[in-house]
Amino acid sequence: MDLRKHEEYFSDWKEREELAEAMLPIIGRLYRDHGIVITVYGRSLVHGSMVDILKAHRFARQILENELSVRDTFPVLQAMESLDLAPSRIDIGKLTVRLQAQDPGQEVTAFVRQELSKVNTGQTSLLSEPRDVVLYGFGRIGRLLTRILVEKAGGGDKLRLRAAVVRKGDDDDLMKRASLLRRDSVHGQFKGAITIDEKENAIIANGNMIRLIYADAPDQIDYTKYGIQDAILIDNTGKWRDREGLGRHLQAKGISKVVLTAPGKGDVPNVVFGVNNELLTDEENIFSAASCTTNAIVPVLKAVNDRYGVVSGHVETCHSYTNDQNLIDNYHNNHRRGRSAPLNMVITETGAASAIAKALPELAGRLTGNAIRVPTPNVSLAILNLTVEKKVSREDLNRYLRDVSLDSPLQNQIDYTNSPEAVSSDFVGSIYAGVVDSISTIVSEDRIVLYVWYDNEFGYSSQVVRLTQNLAGLELPVLPF
Repeated sequence: MDLRKHEEYFSDWKEREELAEAMLPIIGRLYRDHGIVITVYGRSLVHGSMVDILKAHRFARQILENELSVRDTFPVLQAMESLDLAPSRIDIGKLTVRLQAQDPGQEVTAFVRQELSKVNTGQTSLLSEPRDVVLYGFGRIGRLLTRILVEKAGGGDKLRLRAAVVRKGDDDDLMKRASLLRRDSVHGQFKGAITIDEKENAIIANGNMIRLIYADAPDQIDYTKYGIQDAILIDNTGKWRDREGLGRHLQAKGISKVVLTAPGKGDVPNVVFGVNNELLTDEENIFSAASCTTNAIVPVLKAVNDRYGVVSGHVETCHSYTNDQNLIDNYHNNHRRGRSAPLNMVITETGAASAIAKALPELAGRLTGNAIRVPTPNVSLAILNLTVEKKVSREDLNRYLRDVSLDSPLQNQIDYTNSPEAVSSDFVGSIYAGVVDSISTIVSEDRIVLYVWYDNEFGYSSQVVRLTQNLAGLELPVLPF
Protein backbone atom coordinates (compact mmCIF):
# COMPACT_ATOMS: atom_id res chain seq x y z
CA MET A 1 0.00 0.00 0.00
CA ASP A 2 1.31 3.46 -0.94
CA LEU A 3 1.25 5.34 2.37
CA ARG A 4 2.34 8.54 0.67
CA LYS A 5 -0.81 8.46 -1.46
CA HIS A 6 -2.90 7.82 1.63
CA GLU A 7 -1.38 10.83 3.40
CA GLU A 8 -1.76 12.97 0.29
CA TYR A 9 -5.50 12.33 0.08
CA PHE A 10 -6.03 12.81 3.80
CA SER A 11 -3.97 16.00 3.91
CA ASP A 12 -5.96 17.40 0.98
CA TRP A 13 -9.23 16.62 2.76
CA LYS A 14 -8.12 18.28 5.99
CA GLU A 15 -7.06 21.41 4.12
CA ARG A 16 -10.38 21.66 2.27
CA GLU A 17 -12.26 20.91 5.50
CA GLU A 18 -10.48 23.79 7.26
CA LEU A 19 -11.33 26.21 4.45
CA ALA A 20 -14.99 25.11 4.42
CA GLU A 21 -15.18 25.66 8.19
CA ALA A 22 -13.74 29.16 7.72
CA MET A 23 -16.44 29.88 5.12
CA LEU A 24 -19.32 29.07 7.47
CA PRO A 25 -19.24 32.21 9.67
CA ILE A 26 -18.82 34.47 6.62
CA ILE A 27 -21.83 32.87 4.91
CA GLY A 28 -23.84 33.27 8.12
CA ARG A 29 -22.93 36.94 8.60
CA LEU A 30 -23.69 37.82 4.98
CA TYR A 31 -27.09 36.15 5.30
CA ARG A 32 -28.14 37.57 8.67
CA ASP A 33 -26.71 41.07 8.29
CA HIS A 34 -27.13 41.72 4.58
CA GLY A 35 -29.75 39.23 3.33
CA ILE A 36 -27.19 37.62 0.99
CA VAL A 37 -27.87 34.02 -0.04
CA ILE A 38 -24.61 32.33 -1.05
CA THR A 39 -24.86 29.50 -3.57
CA VAL A 40 -22.61 27.23 -5.63
CA TYR A 41 -24.24 26.53 -8.97
CA GLY A 42 -27.68 26.89 -7.45
CA ARG A 43 -26.93 24.94 -4.24
CA SER A 44 -27.54 27.21 -1.27
CA LEU A 45 -24.83 27.20 1.40
CA VAL A 46 -26.95 29.08 3.96
CA HIS A 47 -27.48 27.02 7.14
CA GLY A 48 -25.25 24.34 5.65
CA SER A 49 -22.47 22.39 7.33
CA MET A 50 -18.83 22.06 6.38
CA VAL A 51 -19.68 18.83 4.55
CA ASP A 52 -22.60 20.52 2.74
CA ILE A 53 -20.18 23.12 1.37
CA LEU A 54 -17.76 20.48 0.11
CA LYS A 55 -20.59 18.44 -1.44
CA ALA A 56 -21.90 21.54 -3.25
CA HIS A 57 -18.46 22.04 -4.76
CA ARG A 58 -18.36 18.37 -5.73
CA PHE A 59 -21.73 18.72 -7.47
CA ALA A 60 -20.39 21.65 -9.48
CA ARG A 61 -17.47 19.48 -10.56
CA GLN A 62 -19.73 16.86 -12.14
CA ILE A 63 -21.68 19.56 -13.97
CA LEU A 64 -18.66 21.59 -15.11
CA GLU A 65 -16.55 18.51 -15.84
CA ASN A 66 -13.57 20.14 -14.12
CA GLU A 67 -12.51 20.84 -10.54
CA LEU A 68 -14.10 23.58 -8.43
CA SER A 69 -12.40 23.82 -5.06
CA VAL A 70 -12.97 25.77 -1.88
CA ARG A 71 -9.38 26.90 -2.37
CA ASP A 72 -10.68 28.94 -5.31
CA THR A 73 -14.04 30.08 -3.93
CA PHE A 74 -12.84 31.07 -0.45
CA PRO A 75 -10.93 34.20 -1.64
CA VAL A 76 -14.03 35.25 -3.61
CA LEU A 77 -16.16 34.90 -0.48
CA GLN A 78 -13.65 36.88 1.58
CA ALA A 79 -13.69 39.66 -1.01
CA MET A 80 -17.49 39.78 -0.82
CA GLU A 81 -17.37 40.32 2.94
CA SER A 82 -15.30 43.47 2.39
CA LEU A 83 -18.14 45.04 0.35
CA ASP A 84 -21.36 46.69 1.59
CA LEU A 85 -23.86 44.54 -0.27
CA ALA A 86 -27.63 44.82 -0.63
CA PRO A 87 -29.89 41.72 -0.40
CA SER A 88 -29.22 39.36 -3.30
CA ARG A 89 -28.51 35.77 -4.29
CA ILE A 90 -24.85 35.38 -5.28
CA ASP A 91 -23.32 32.28 -6.85
CA ILE A 92 -19.67 32.10 -5.77
CA GLY A 93 -19.18 29.08 -8.01
CA LYS A 94 -20.05 31.03 -11.15
CA LEU A 95 -18.09 34.05 -9.92
CA THR A 96 -15.03 31.86 -9.40
CA VAL A 97 -15.25 30.25 -12.83
CA ARG A 98 -15.62 33.70 -14.38
CA LEU A 99 -12.59 34.91 -12.42
CA GLN A 100 -10.51 31.94 -13.60
CA ALA A 101 -11.31 32.89 -17.20
CA GLN A 102 -9.76 36.35 -16.66
CA ASP A 103 -6.16 37.45 -16.91
CA PRO A 104 -4.21 35.40 -14.30
CA GLY A 105 -3.04 38.65 -12.78
CA GLN A 106 -6.59 39.83 -12.06
CA GLU A 107 -6.87 40.93 -8.40
CA VAL A 108 -9.72 39.08 -6.66
CA THR A 109 -11.22 41.97 -4.65
CA ALA A 110 -11.23 44.31 -7.66
CA PHE A 111 -12.89 41.64 -9.80
CA VAL A 112 -15.58 40.87 -7.20
CA ARG A 113 -16.27 44.57 -6.64
CA GLN A 114 -16.76 45.06 -10.37
CA GLU A 115 -18.98 41.98 -10.81
CA LEU A 116 -21.19 42.90 -7.84
CA SER A 117 -21.27 46.66 -8.42
CA LYS A 118 -25.04 46.68 -8.95
CA VAL A 119 -25.65 45.39 -5.41
CA ASN A 120 -22.65 47.05 -3.75
CA THR A 121 -25.00 49.82 -2.69
CA GLY A 122 -25.19 49.45 1.07
CA GLN A 123 -27.17 47.34 3.49
CA THR A 124 -30.91 47.65 2.84
CA SER A 125 -34.12 45.70 3.30
CA LEU A 126 -36.36 44.64 0.44
CA LEU A 127 -39.45 45.26 2.58
CA SER A 128 -40.29 48.24 4.77
CA GLU A 129 -41.51 45.72 7.35
CA PRO A 130 -41.83 41.91 7.46
CA ARG A 131 -44.78 40.41 5.59
CA ASP A 132 -47.02 38.17 7.68
CA VAL A 133 -47.80 34.64 6.47
CA VAL A 134 -50.54 32.33 7.74
CA LEU A 135 -50.86 28.62 7.00
CA TYR A 136 -54.38 27.23 6.75
CA GLY A 137 -53.70 23.59 7.49
CA PHE A 138 -50.65 21.93 9.04
CA GLY A 139 -50.34 18.60 7.21
CA ARG A 140 -47.51 17.29 5.02
CA ILE A 141 -47.22 20.42 2.89
CA GLY A 142 -48.00 22.80 5.76
CA ARG A 143 -45.17 21.48 7.92
CA LEU A 144 -42.68 21.53 5.05
CA LEU A 145 -43.69 25.11 4.26
CA THR A 146 -43.00 25.86 7.92
CA ARG A 147 -39.51 24.36 7.69
CA ILE A 148 -38.69 26.39 4.57
CA LEU A 149 -40.15 29.67 5.85
CA VAL A 150 -38.31 29.35 9.17
CA GLU A 151 -35.05 28.61 7.36
CA LYS A 152 -35.56 31.68 5.16
CA ALA A 153 -36.41 34.00 8.06
CA GLY A 154 -32.92 35.49 7.95
CA GLY A 155 -32.68 38.63 10.06
CA GLY A 156 -36.47 38.69 10.50
CA ASP A 157 -37.12 41.35 7.85
CA LYS A 158 -38.63 39.06 5.19
CA LEU A 159 -41.57 36.67 5.34
CA ARG A 160 -42.70 36.04 8.90
CA LEU A 161 -44.76 32.93 9.60
CA ARG A 162 -47.22 34.03 12.26
CA ALA A 163 -49.84 31.29 12.59
CA ALA A 164 -51.23 27.97 11.44
CA VAL A 165 -54.96 27.30 11.46
CA VAL A 166 -56.05 23.78 12.39
CA ARG A 167 -58.97 21.91 13.90
CA LYS A 168 -58.52 21.18 17.60
CA GLY A 169 -57.46 17.65 18.41
CA ASP A 170 -57.13 16.26 21.92
CA ASP A 171 -55.60 17.91 24.97
CA ASP A 172 -52.09 17.19 23.65
CA ASP A 173 -52.76 18.89 20.32
CA LEU A 174 -50.00 21.50 20.58
CA MET A 175 -47.37 19.01 21.72
CA LYS A 176 -48.27 16.48 19.00
CA ARG A 177 -48.14 19.05 16.22
CA ALA A 178 -44.78 20.33 17.48
CA SER A 179 -43.50 16.76 17.50
CA LEU A 180 -44.63 16.19 13.90
CA LEU A 181 -42.76 19.33 12.88
CA ARG A 182 -39.66 18.23 14.81
CA ARG A 183 -39.47 14.70 13.37
CA ASP A 184 -40.41 13.53 9.89
CA SER A 185 -40.08 9.94 8.66
CA VAL A 186 -39.22 11.09 5.13
CA HIS A 187 -37.45 14.43 5.55
CA GLY A 188 -35.67 13.77 8.83
CA GLN A 189 -35.15 15.97 11.86
CA PHE A 190 -35.98 19.68 11.87
CA LYS A 191 -32.79 21.71 11.52
CA GLY A 192 -32.85 23.66 14.73
CA ALA A 193 -34.70 23.90 18.03
CA ILE A 194 -38.43 23.57 18.64
CA THR A 195 -40.22 24.35 21.89
CA ILE A 196 -43.82 25.15 22.77
CA ASP A 197 -45.47 28.06 24.57
CA GLU A 198 -48.64 26.63 26.08
CA LYS A 199 -49.91 30.02 27.28
CA GLU A 200 -49.76 31.45 23.73
CA ASN A 201 -50.66 28.06 22.20
CA ALA A 202 -47.64 28.46 19.95
CA ILE A 203 -44.74 26.50 18.50
CA ILE A 204 -41.38 28.27 18.79
CA ALA A 205 -39.18 27.16 15.88
CA ASN A 206 -35.70 28.70 15.80
CA GLY A 207 -37.09 31.75 17.58
CA ASN A 208 -40.12 32.08 15.28
CA MET A 209 -43.40 32.06 17.24
CA ILE A 210 -46.05 30.23 15.23
CA ARG A 211 -49.43 30.44 16.92
CA LEU A 212 -51.89 27.60 16.46
CA ILE A 213 -55.38 28.97 15.85
CA TYR A 214 -58.27 26.56 16.17
CA ALA A 215 -61.16 27.13 13.75
CA ASP A 216 -63.67 25.19 11.65
CA ALA A 217 -64.14 27.74 8.86
CA PRO A 218 -62.03 30.47 7.21
CA ASP A 219 -64.43 33.34 7.82
CA GLN A 220 -64.68 32.66 11.58
CA ILE A 221 -61.24 34.09 12.33
CA ASP A 222 -60.14 37.62 13.17
CA TYR A 223 -56.39 37.50 12.63
CA THR A 224 -55.93 41.10 13.72
CA LYS A 225 -56.62 39.94 17.29
CA TYR A 226 -53.23 38.24 17.11
CA GLY A 227 -51.47 41.25 15.58
CA ILE A 228 -51.57 39.77 12.08
CA GLN A 229 -52.08 42.32 9.30
CA ASP A 230 -52.04 42.26 5.48
CA ALA A 231 -51.09 38.58 5.56
CA ILE A 232 -50.60 36.12 2.73
CA LEU A 233 -52.57 32.99 3.61
CA ILE A 234 -51.46 29.64 2.17
CA ASP A 235 -54.33 27.16 2.11
CA ASN A 236 -52.76 23.71 2.08
CA THR A 237 -55.95 21.78 2.90
CA GLY A 238 -57.27 21.62 -0.67
CA LYS A 239 -60.80 21.78 0.69
CA TRP A 240 -61.74 24.84 -1.38
CA ARG A 241 -60.43 25.26 -4.91
CA ASP A 242 -62.70 27.80 -6.57
CA ARG A 243 -62.89 31.56 -6.15
CA GLU A 244 -66.02 31.43 -4.00
CA GLY A 245 -64.57 28.97 -1.48
CA LEU A 246 -61.11 30.52 -1.32
CA GLY A 247 -62.69 33.96 -1.11
CA ARG A 248 -63.93 33.07 2.37
CA HIS A 249 -60.34 33.57 3.59
CA LEU A 250 -60.45 37.17 2.40
CA GLN A 251 -63.52 37.77 4.59
CA ALA A 252 -61.30 37.21 7.63
CA LYS A 253 -59.71 40.37 9.01
CA GLY A 254 -55.97 40.52 8.44
CA ILE A 255 -55.78 38.51 5.19
CA SER A 256 -55.03 40.22 1.86
CA LYS A 257 -53.81 37.42 -0.45
CA VAL A 258 -54.59 33.69 -0.72
CA VAL A 259 -52.39 30.96 -2.23
CA LEU A 260 -53.83 27.47 -2.81
CA THR A 261 -51.47 24.46 -2.81
CA ALA A 262 -53.57 22.50 -5.29
CA PRO A 263 -54.91 23.07 -8.81
CA GLY A 264 -57.42 25.91 -8.82
CA LYS A 265 -60.81 25.64 -10.49
CA GLY A 266 -62.72 28.10 -12.62
CA ASP A 267 -60.98 31.43 -13.14
CA VAL A 268 -58.46 31.01 -10.30
CA PRO A 269 -55.01 31.69 -11.84
CA ASN A 270 -52.85 28.53 -11.82
CA VAL A 271 -49.25 29.67 -11.50
CA VAL A 272 -46.22 27.48 -12.13
CA PHE A 273 -43.66 29.82 -10.68
CA GLY A 274 -40.91 30.66 -13.15
CA VAL A 275 -43.10 29.93 -16.17
CA ASN A 276 -46.23 32.11 -16.11
CA ASN A 277 -45.40 34.68 -13.44
CA GLU A 278 -47.27 37.29 -15.44
CA LEU A 279 -50.43 36.03 -13.71
CA LEU A 280 -49.10 37.38 -10.39
CA THR A 281 -50.71 40.81 -10.66
CA ASP A 282 -51.47 43.33 -7.93
CA GLU A 283 -55.14 43.34 -8.94
CA GLU A 284 -55.57 39.62 -8.22
CA ASN A 285 -55.73 38.33 -4.64
CA ILE A 286 -56.37 34.58 -5.10
CA PHE A 287 -53.82 32.27 -6.71
CA SER A 288 -53.22 28.56 -7.16
CA ALA A 289 -49.70 27.12 -7.12
CA ALA A 290 -51.00 24.28 -9.35
CA SER A 291 -49.95 20.71 -8.49
CA CYS A 292 -46.59 19.12 -7.74
CA THR A 293 -46.68 17.22 -11.05
CA THR A 294 -47.58 20.31 -13.05
CA ASN A 295 -44.70 22.21 -11.44
CA ALA A 296 -42.30 19.38 -12.24
CA ILE A 297 -43.10 18.97 -15.92
CA VAL A 298 -44.15 22.42 -17.15
CA PRO A 299 -40.70 24.08 -16.82
CA VAL A 300 -39.07 21.22 -18.75
CA LEU A 301 -41.82 21.29 -21.38
CA LYS A 302 -41.38 25.03 -21.76
CA ALA A 303 -37.63 24.64 -22.23
CA VAL A 304 -38.10 21.90 -24.84
CA ASN A 305 -40.88 23.74 -26.64
CA ASP A 306 -38.92 27.00 -26.76
CA ARG A 307 -36.02 25.37 -28.59
CA TYR A 308 -37.42 22.37 -30.45
CA GLY A 309 -41.20 22.92 -30.65
CA VAL A 310 -43.51 20.27 -29.16
CA VAL A 311 -45.91 18.75 -31.72
CA SER A 312 -47.60 16.17 -29.46
CA GLY A 313 -46.86 13.86 -26.58
CA HIS A 314 -47.88 11.85 -23.56
CA VAL A 315 -46.95 12.45 -19.92
CA GLU A 316 -46.93 9.48 -17.56
CA THR A 317 -46.32 10.01 -13.87
CA CYS A 318 -45.09 7.39 -11.43
CA HIS A 319 -46.28 9.16 -8.31
CA SER A 320 -45.62 8.21 -4.70
CA TYR A 321 -48.74 7.30 -2.78
CA THR A 322 -50.51 10.08 -0.92
CA ASN A 323 -52.61 10.51 2.18
CA ASP A 324 -55.92 10.10 0.30
CA GLN A 325 -55.13 6.41 -0.38
CA ASN A 326 -55.68 3.54 2.03
CA LEU A 327 -52.93 1.75 3.96
CA ILE A 328 -54.89 -1.49 3.60
CA ASP A 329 -57.74 -2.41 1.29
CA ASN A 330 -60.86 -0.48 2.22
CA TYR A 331 -63.71 1.48 0.66
CA HIS A 332 -62.73 4.57 -1.35
CA ASN A 333 -64.84 6.91 -3.46
CA ASN A 334 -62.36 6.74 -6.34
CA HIS A 335 -61.71 3.68 -8.46
CA ARG A 336 -58.67 1.56 -7.47
CA ARG A 337 -57.51 3.98 -4.75
CA GLY A 338 -59.18 1.82 -2.13
CA ARG A 339 -56.51 -0.83 -2.59
CA SER A 340 -53.52 -0.86 -0.25
CA ALA A 341 -51.13 1.94 -1.24
CA PRO A 342 -47.90 0.40 0.17
CA LEU A 343 -48.57 -2.92 -1.60
CA ASN A 344 -49.75 -1.96 -5.07
CA MET A 345 -49.09 0.09 -8.15
CA VAL A 346 -52.38 1.85 -8.79
CA ILE A 347 -53.40 3.30 -12.14
CA THR A 348 -55.27 6.54 -11.59
CA GLU A 349 -56.22 9.71 -13.36
CA THR A 350 -54.25 12.95 -13.43
CA GLY A 351 -55.20 16.45 -14.45
CA ALA A 352 -51.66 17.16 -15.63
CA ALA A 353 -52.50 17.47 -19.33
CA SER A 354 -55.24 20.06 -18.78
CA ALA A 355 -53.10 21.83 -16.17
CA ILE A 356 -50.23 22.10 -18.65
CA ALA A 357 -52.56 23.87 -21.07
CA LYS A 358 -53.38 26.47 -18.40
CA ALA A 359 -49.71 27.25 -17.79
CA LEU A 360 -48.58 26.84 -21.42
CA PRO A 361 -51.61 27.66 -23.63
CA GLU A 362 -49.53 27.03 -26.77
CA LEU A 363 -49.53 23.30 -25.89
CA ALA A 364 -53.31 23.02 -25.43
CA GLY A 365 -54.65 19.85 -27.04
CA ARG A 366 -51.21 18.48 -27.83
CA LEU A 367 -50.63 16.30 -24.76
CA THR A 368 -52.30 13.43 -22.93
CA GLY A 369 -51.53 12.26 -19.42
CA ASN A 370 -52.02 9.52 -16.89
CA ALA A 371 -50.60 8.48 -13.53
CA ILE A 372 -49.54 5.40 -11.61
CA ARG A 373 -49.38 5.59 -7.82
CA VAL A 374 -46.41 3.52 -6.65
CA PRO A 375 -45.45 2.07 -3.22
CA THR A 376 -42.99 4.78 -2.15
CA PRO A 377 -43.80 7.53 0.40
CA ASN A 378 -42.14 10.40 -1.49
CA VAL A 379 -40.42 11.41 -4.75
CA SER A 380 -42.10 10.84 -8.09
CA LEU A 381 -41.01 10.40 -11.70
CA ALA A 382 -42.56 12.01 -14.77
CA ILE A 383 -41.90 10.46 -18.17
CA LEU A 384 -42.31 12.89 -21.08
CA ASN A 385 -42.74 11.11 -24.43
CA LEU A 386 -42.70 13.90 -27.01
CA THR A 387 -42.66 14.46 -30.75
CA VAL A 388 -40.86 17.69 -31.64
CA GLU A 389 -40.64 19.82 -34.77
CA LYS A 390 -36.86 19.56 -35.18
CA LYS A 391 -34.61 16.54 -35.34
CA VAL A 392 -32.30 16.52 -32.37
CA SER A 393 -29.44 14.46 -30.99
CA ARG A 394 -29.31 13.10 -27.46
CA GLU A 395 -26.11 15.01 -26.76
CA ASP A 396 -27.53 18.32 -27.93
CA LEU A 397 -30.75 17.89 -25.95
CA ASN A 398 -28.92 16.98 -22.74
CA ARG A 399 -26.40 19.79 -23.18
CA TYR A 400 -29.23 22.28 -23.70
CA LEU A 401 -31.15 21.12 -20.62
CA ARG A 402 -27.96 21.20 -18.54
CA ASP A 403 -27.34 24.79 -19.64
CA VAL A 404 -30.95 25.72 -18.82
CA SER A 405 -30.52 24.26 -15.33
CA LEU A 406 -27.30 26.22 -14.74
CA ASP A 407 -27.94 29.62 -16.25
CA SER A 408 -31.43 30.59 -17.40
CA PRO A 409 -34.67 32.05 -16.01
CA LEU A 410 -35.67 28.44 -15.21
CA GLN A 411 -32.53 27.56 -13.21
CA ASN A 412 -34.47 27.55 -9.92
CA GLN A 413 -37.08 25.18 -11.35
CA ILE A 414 -35.00 22.69 -13.37
CA ASP A 415 -32.14 20.65 -11.96
CA TYR A 416 -29.98 18.17 -13.85
CA THR A 417 -28.24 14.95 -12.93
CA ASN A 418 -25.83 12.76 -14.87
CA SER A 419 -25.38 10.10 -12.21
CA PRO A 420 -25.84 6.54 -13.53
CA GLU A 421 -26.71 5.35 -10.01
CA ALA A 422 -29.45 7.86 -9.08
CA VAL A 423 -32.68 6.46 -7.63
CA SER A 424 -35.77 8.09 -6.17
CA SER A 425 -34.58 8.42 -2.56
CA ASP A 426 -31.60 10.47 -3.75
CA PHE A 427 -33.99 13.32 -4.54
CA VAL A 428 -35.67 13.60 -1.15
CA GLY A 429 -35.27 17.21 -0.10
CA SER A 430 -34.62 18.53 -3.61
CA ILE A 431 -35.62 22.20 -3.76
CA TYR A 432 -36.21 22.07 -7.52
CA ALA A 433 -39.54 21.58 -9.26
CA GLY A 434 -38.01 18.79 -11.34
CA VAL A 435 -34.66 17.09 -12.00
CA VAL A 436 -33.80 15.92 -15.52
CA ASP A 437 -32.21 12.46 -15.46
CA SER A 438 -29.86 12.91 -18.43
CA ILE A 439 -28.59 9.32 -18.37
CA SER A 440 -32.10 8.11 -19.20
CA THR A 441 -32.78 10.53 -22.08
CA ILE A 442 -33.88 8.74 -25.26
CA VAL A 443 -33.80 10.40 -28.70
CA SER A 444 -34.78 9.10 -32.12
CA GLU A 445 -34.76 11.93 -34.64
CA ASP A 446 -37.90 13.92 -33.74
CA ARG A 447 -39.00 11.62 -30.90
CA ILE A 448 -37.65 12.25 -27.41
CA VAL A 449 -38.27 10.67 -24.02
CA LEU A 450 -37.28 12.57 -20.89
CA TYR A 451 -37.31 11.31 -17.30
CA VAL A 452 -37.89 13.98 -14.66
CA TRP A 453 -37.59 13.24 -10.94
CA TYR A 454 -39.32 15.45 -8.41
CA ASP A 455 -39.77 15.57 -4.66
CA ASN A 456 -43.53 15.93 -4.78
CA GLU A 457 -43.49 17.32 -1.23
CA PHE A 458 -40.36 19.42 -0.68
CA GLY A 459 -39.73 20.53 -4.25
CA TYR A 460 -43.34 21.58 -4.60
CA SER A 461 -43.29 23.40 -1.24
CA SER A 462 -40.18 25.28 -2.41
CA GLN A 463 -42.12 26.44 -5.47
CA VAL A 464 -45.00 27.61 -3.25
CA VAL A 465 -42.57 29.64 -1.15
CA ARG A 466 -41.03 31.20 -4.28
CA LEU A 467 -44.51 32.26 -5.40
CA THR A 468 -45.26 33.69 -1.95
CA GLN A 469 -41.99 35.61 -1.90
CA ASN A 470 -42.89 37.14 -5.24
CA LEU A 471 -46.28 38.27 -3.93
CA ALA A 472 -44.50 39.88 -0.98
CA GLY A 473 -41.99 41.69 -3.22
CA LEU A 474 -39.05 39.55 -2.12
CA GLU A 475 -37.44 38.86 -5.48
CA LEU A 476 -33.69 38.79 -4.84
CA PRO A 477 -31.42 39.87 -7.70
CA VAL A 478 -29.34 36.90 -8.87
CA LEU A 479 -25.65 37.42 -9.59
CA PRO A 480 -23.51 37.06 -11.59
CA PHE A 481 -25.70 37.94 -14.54
